[in-house]
Amino acid sequence: MDGRTHGELEAGIISTAKRVLPGGTFGNVSGDVVIREGKGGHVWDESGNEYIDYLLGSGPMLVGHAHPDVTKAATEQVAHGTTFFANNRQGIMLAEEIVRAVPCAEQVRFVSSGTEADLYAMRAARAFRKRDKIIKFEGGYHGMSDYSLMSLAPKRPGNFPLPVPDSPGIPQSVRDEVLVAPFNDVETVASLIRERGEEIGGVIVEPFQRIIPPAPGFLQALRKLTRDAGIPLIFDEVVTGFRLAYGGAQEYYGVTPDLCSLGKVIGGGFPLAAIAGRADIMAHFDKEAVPEDRFLVQIGTLSGNPVAAAAGLATLEILRRPGAYERIFATGRELKAALEELLKRKGIAAQVMGEPPLFDVVFGSTGIHDYRGVLRGNAEMLRTFNRLLLQRGILKGESKYYISLAHDAADIAKTKEAWSDALDELLKTTRR
Repeated sequence: MDGRTHGELEAGIISTAKRVLPGGTFGNVSGDVVIREGKGGHVWDESGNEYIDYLLGSGPMLVGHAHPDVTKAATEQVAHGTTFFANNRQGIMLAEEIVRAVPCAEQVRFVSSGTEADLYAMRAARAFRKRDKIIKFEGGYHGMSDYSLMSLAPKRPGNFPLPVPDSPGIPQSVRDEVLVAPFNDVETVASLIRERGEEIGGVIVEPFQRIIPPAPGFLQALRKLTRDAGIPLIFDEVVTGFRLAYGGAQEYYGVTPDLCSLGKVIGGGFPLAAIAGRADIMAHFDKEAVPEDRFLVQIGTLSGNPVAAAAGLATLEILRRPGAYERIFATGRELKAALEELLKRKGIAAQVMGEPPLFDVVFGSTGIHDYRGVLRGNAEMLRTFNRLLLQRGILKGESKYYISLAHDAADIAKTKEAWSDALDELLKTTRR
């Protein structure tokens, strides 16, 4: 160090960030905390403050930070080269494991981010179907492409099926190619397919939308509707892949799509994502398999990166070990139940939404089954709660708790204590 305290050093870094980065951040979470390191289920900031980490890098660190087996696999590959722009053994082995694990996966194409994976999954569906329009669900997050940034988080939702652009800079023409339906609403999707099926190239859905589980029978009905109409069904499994089960949400919920996107867990903390699916649709990525005008060009400098693939293979090996998913689910169930009980005991109107590996609380709204139900929640109350938790050593994203294999009994106990204390303070704040 240069004589400054840890706090002064972090303040200097934050000041630099505000000068050189728009908004002082990478565009993800608040720039108020600068993370220095992570180990297991914990992270430390540049001031030396320790946090129980439920952000987990927005989900990739399912087995915890700096897991020795993942670190070993990545560093061993680094010693042999970090990227080649050519086939490599690690990437091929990871593709083979994805095909083995994921029900819809007959072939795999790697990219570097979830945004790319969703973009190419939609493009592959449109190329296969020879139709331009995509059906997506209001509130569904499919990355940062123009197509995806339609009705992701509209503050004033429009009339279905018209989309609401979430960002300036998106061409009007893109808006004309997206149809929007409410999540968990089979009838609206059925109506769209009935009336406009000949225009539709694909349907993309998060099988578990942000923190909203599918209603019983919704995914099954969606599968039947799309199959009967010959429209490719895409599951966005960037978040749920290898998290809800080893085979992802399609294994967990028992519904197999035609294509899926994968990310986060499969890279073990490194930039890596993938499109996976039926061989006849994936064939559009192979110029030898389709006519020239049907070939889907996809090139990426770091696609199938060997370091990321090595880390991903090590992560998946850890998840295959006996008891791994049972432990993740047990931790999540205990935490979820504890939060529900605390809210009830303190008389706070709220609903804890999600599955054990991935959940959050929505204040002031119950009976939630789609985006508009979440939108009715008290967002300011949630922001205050998250800020109070950060002060008590709990780090999470704006709207999710990610549970990891590394979270232990001590983390659970401390989290319950922090929740109770923060809820008491929240009640005082709201009554002022």
